[in-house]
Order: sequence, then structure tokens, then C-alpha cells
Amino acid sequence: MFDLLVHWIKTGKLTTSTISLYSLEPQDIKQLNLSRIKQLSPMARQILSRSLNIRHLDVGSCNAEEAELLALSNPYYDLTRFGFEFTASPRHADILTVSGPITRHLVIAMKRTYHAMPHPKIVVAIGDGACNGSLYAKTYACLGGIDTFLPVDVYIPGDPPSPQEILEGLLKCKLILASKEDIAQEKESDHVC
Repeated sequence: MFDLLVHWIKTGKLTTSTISLYSLEPQDIKQLNLSRIKQLSPMARQILSRSLNIRHLDVGSCNAEEAELLALSNPYYDLTRFGFEFTASPRHADILTVSGPITRHLVIAMKRTYHAMPHPKIVVAIGDGACNGSLYAKTYACLGGIDTFLPVDVYIPGDPPSPQEILEGLLKCKLILASKEDIAQEKESDHVC
């Protein structure tokens, strides 16, 4: 223990100092905070500022996709900084993520979950099983990919896809949801006239 203390004293401070916010003027602090935001277009700011709730369904996967989804919650990927949260109720969800090939016993539960979600809703197929049924598509217990039962908006292939690929697919959902909301507003304005 004493040797370790001597080593620390001899080497000194190994970390670099950061900019102290107290040494900056108020206008400099404001410039630091807004410089990256100003580079975005107003439409991009509006799209990225919205938070979305995700309801995940495992309809027969090997849990590899769920492990990668769980990795999105760690500090390295930090899914919440992009405005995504997981929810237990489909009534609060904007995005339905599904993993695994559809098994016969979970088709009804998947359809009920989809119909319980409010409009506009997005369906994301995560992994090869959800995208096309994978190896199990022709077995007696599986019915193939999700798109035979639900309209899929985003496909994220892989066995399993990496957390970064899943995150990129979820960010595409923000753009898709914004376009779906625009279409819904146009339909409402057509009905009013």
C-alpha cells in the first residue's frame, strides 16, 4: 500500500484540467452551449427535440437482440440522451420494436399490442429473425418475419445487430414519425375544409 502511495506522489496529477466555467464570461458560456445547436436546420431541431417511447416485444428470439437493446442503456450509448425511453404499456408507445421470428403462440399478442398503440405508430424489426424469419422461418413453430402480419417501417438486420446499428435505426424512426405526423395533419386539414 505504501509503494502505491509513493508512486502516486512521484507521478503527480495524470488528468488534464478542463475549462473552468467560472473563468469564462457569460457570453462565452452561452456561445459554448448554442454553437452546435445553431448548425442544425429548424426542421432537424424540431424532429430531434421530441422524445419517443419504445415498447419492445420478444416473439421468439434467442435473447441476443435483447442483450444489445439493454446495452443501449449503458453510459457509452446512452439511449436517453436522444430522447428514447422504454415503456411497459403499448398505450404510451410511439415505436414497437420486435425481435425474433414470429411463433404461433405470440401472433395474437403481437397484433393486440400493435392495435393498442396510438397513431402514428412505427414498427421496427430487430435482427434477422424479425426481418425474414432467419433459420427458423420454415419450422413448424415459426411463421416467418414480422412483415407478414404487421407493416414494418424500419428493418435492422443482423444476428444480432450491434447497439450502434439499432441506435441508427431508432434515429431514423424520428424522421419517419415526423413525416407520418405531417401526413396526418394534412388529412385533418382536408377534412376540415
